[in-house]
Amino acid sequence: MNQMLAEEIFLTGYAKLPSNITASKMYEVIAVGLLIKSATGEILEAECTLSTALANKFVARMLVGRNINRMEEIENVIDSSYFGSAKKAIKTAIQNCKKKFDSIFLSEE
Repeated sequence: MNQMLAEEIFLTGYAKLPSNITASKMYEVIAVGLLIKSATGEILEAECTLSTALANKFVARMLVGRNINRMEEIENVIDSSYFGSAKKAIKTAIQNCKKKFDSIFLSEE
């Protein structure tokens, strides 16, 4: 890993929201922001642009403490506990965060 990389990094991922949900009236896409510990991939904080505070807090609780390198585990948690209409968009946005995380570390090698 490059010595210049910070101990914590912030990544964002975006995905198109279904047109029939409230959040899509506010935003065309969902944004997921993750604060990640560089050395381990642990998700320290998470936030998203869903339309209710409860949904945002729930998504954060599903992600904080998990590891961005364990996408199957993250997707299983989402599949087993989140039954809102934005499920696919949330998963896609997180997958996009993972792609960015991987690209940072692949470019460091």
